[in-house]
Amino acid sequence: MTNKQAAIEILQMLRENGFEALLAGGCVRDMLLARPAKDYDVVTSAQPRDVIRLFKRTLTIGAHFGVVIVMIENQKVEVATFRSDIGYTDGRHPAKVKFVSAVEDAARRDFTINGMFYDPIENKVIDYVSGQEDLANKLVRTIGNPDERFSEDYLRMLRAVRFATQLNFKIEPQTWDAIKRNAKDIVKISDERKQMELEGILVDPNRSLGAAMLIKTGLAEAIFPGFVGREAKLGIHVLSQLRKKVDFPLAMACFLVGFPPEFALEKCVTLRLSRTQNKHIKFLLANRDRLLKACMPLADLRKLLAEPYFWDLYEFQKAIQKARPSDKAGAAALMRTRQRIKSLKDLEIKPKPLLNGHELIQLGVVPGPRLGQLAEEMYVAQLEGHLQTVEQAEEWVRKWLEKHQRMNHNNG
Repeated sequence: MTNKQAAIEILQMLRENGFEALLAGGCVRDMLLARPAKDYDVVTSAQPRDVIRLFKRTLTIGAHFGVVIVMIENQKVEVATFRSDIGYTDGRHPAKVKFVSAVEDAARRDFTINGMFYDPIENKVIDYVSGQEDLANKLVRTIGNPDERFSEDYLRMLRAVRFATQLNFKIEPQTWDAIKRNAKDIVKISDERKQMELEGILVDPNRSLGAAMLIKTGLAEAIFPGFVGREAKLGIHVLSQLRKKVDFPLAMACFLVGFPPEFALEKCVTLRLSRTQNKHIKFLLANRDRLLKACMPLADLRKLLAEPYFWDLYEFQKAIQKARPSDKAGAAALMRTRQRIKSLKDLEIKPKPLLNGHELIQLGVVPGPRLGQLAEEMYVAQLEGHLQTVEQAEEWVRKWLEKHQRMNHNNG
């Protein structure tokens, strides 16, 4: 059973029991745009207690706000009672809700393109907010007064940018001006919620448009204080040069590329990204421009190639070079590095060391810092291609020990 089939089955059950029920929100918008919908939500005149009574498996954590999750087979469908939200006090949650009609429910939603209902039984769109007109005109517009809509949930400002990015729409002028007026209040929203919206904007193929809107509205500076000027705009150009499908850390590194790595990483901390994401972004920013060093030692190149984020680093550098076409020397250096990488295709990038620590000790290396130093130098020689067999490695170790013994004797 698909999510859509589950939603329609729930809708039919509600109607059979005398309640009004419709599909609502994003699934209606996506249907009208001929886009695949992520999930299907049901709105109804049935109150939470009625929904709980009619369906065997439900989650009632949001019942206080009129929302019940109904589970059918492997699908979860949000079933919400027509409601009006009253008294937002925290920029996110209403103080209480009042159960109302479909018309009033539509009026409390965020954007006109998300405020339409659909009757799948009669195949009819029910539009109280002129959402179809804004879809046709490719506009993101709040329902009612934009300042009021944003004060109810400041995250809606980022959602407006995300919808405009993903749908390639414009933000309606009054809505745009309201975002600029209220951008500073985005700090009232949790870091996790901001991160989710930013990810939706920056991983989308239309990401450079989204980045430009974040900067022009002041949202980017509000989220990342100091994120302004030419340094911020460079991120737009680099993002525009990425391939269509990228992950969030690569997109974030491109967005922050105009600033020193320390600044960029400090801004990432404010989003409470995962340890893995932070490590990924740090690797990209810390190694920026290393691939332009055509004379990089082979051992260093192979170590870099062995890193899990190496190919994102390559895409990152390639996007930077494309964003600055006048840097022909940099582009040529990156091309030479790419050719070196191709020439290594028959080599094991991260081979096992020819000798392990126990074997080095048997050869006379004293455990301690010197053992680590010798092991590292030996591995570099192996990566450079100077050592290819165990016998060569053993001979190298004996010479290394003799050399350092003479040095210690002379220093003594």
